[in-house]
Amino acid sequence: MIGYETAIKMTLENIQPLDQEVLPLVDATDRIVAEDLKSFVDSPSVDVSLKDGYAICSEDIINAAPDNPVLLKIKGIITAGLNNEFFLEKGTAIRILSGAKIPKGANAVVSEEFTSNFGNYISVIKHAEPGRNILKKGSDISRGDCVISVGEKLLPSKIGMLAASGYDKIHVFKRPYIGIIATGDEVVAPGKPLPEGKLFASNLFTLNAWCRRYGMKTEIDIVSDQPGLLVEKLSFMLETYDAVLTSGGAWTGERDFIVSVLEQLGWKQIFHRIKIGPGKAVGFGLKDGKPIFILPGGPPSNLMAFLQIALPGLMKPAGYKYAGLPRIIVKLSETVVGRQIDWTHFIFGKLEEKENTIFFHPLKLVSRLQSMAQADGIICIPEGVEKIITGTFIPAQLLV
Repeated sequence: MIGYETAIKMTLENIQPLDQEVLPLVDATDRIVAEDLKSFVDSPSVDVSLKDGYAICSEDIINAAPDNPVLLKIKGIITAGLNNEFFLEKGTAIRILSGAKIPKGANAVVSEEFTSNFGNYISVIKHAEPGRNILKKGSDISRGDCVISVGEKLLPSKIGMLAASGYDKIHVFKRPYIGIIATGDEVVAPGKPLPEGKLFASNLFTLNAWCRRYGMKTEIDIVSDQPGLLVEKLSFMLETYDAVLTSGGAWTGERDFIVSVLEQLGWKQIFHRIKIGPGKAVGFGLKDGKPIFILPGGPPSNLMAFLQIALPGLMKPAGYKYAGLPRIIVKLSETVVGRQIDWTHFIFGKLEEKENTIFFHPLKLVSRLQSMAQADGIICIPEGVEKIITGTFIPAQLLV
């Protein structure tokens, strides 16, 4: 068996991003950008006022104070969005509203709370140094600045930046269409009667939820342990979808048919079984360039194999720059010990923020589904490490 680092490297090396498509910016939220996007414009396009107040020459009010007000004549008003040809003369002020263009001759804006209006004049009681309350041209975005890079997700804040940069449509990677099947005569779809000795397909719905969380389109199905039915279903999926996930039947028992069926269909196996716990029965291969991930049936093994191998692999065709769960640094609340020093061990846990530090509390998988549902994060004991002691700061993968 190969180690985890080798397995994830082989996975990502063998998968390519999907084709691109062009979307209107209004429909692009949470999509993955397919090219570096640079601003077409300066934003703001001119120097503008940050406040309602008066455009002035700073030198005119250098000695302004409550006991020494400075009187300035008002020469007009400037509002946002209007082009103006005002020129500020010494000893005068121009009424200006937030977002309006700074007139020539002005080098500061004094806030109106430091002024009193007397018809055609104002008195100013506080100095405004050069540049005060002025947003310079290109302060938010400069023409040619890279606003977002290829592989980044278009969060709402990024959408606003692209709009300010002049974009109305952009190139994004197509969303992968994932076919997911659960195998096993004992597996029943939720909503149907549950005969004795059978169980509902919780793994199937967990995998589907994770794929949907990352913006992938999915279809799910349940197939009994019959090679003929598996051949038919997998053949259809490989013709229809961009990638395939199987849940259960990944081992080498008498009723584990997934690998033999895939061999019959002519897949290229990259690996099957790796040195991770839980999740060692995970496998990965290709059929006509399409990724296929086979996952073990036990819930902890199923989910961990998906999160550590399949999810990064599925994020690659989606165009993500960084494949895998987001990470933070946590402080370990108790010592964790691996089972075999030449394996990588993953541990579910709860996160607790205390005194500006995030603590990781390992969970004991007494009840598999309940413990997994309570988990906020995952840490790993890397291959070659026997244990990690209490108080150590280590990276944790976020599940929330």
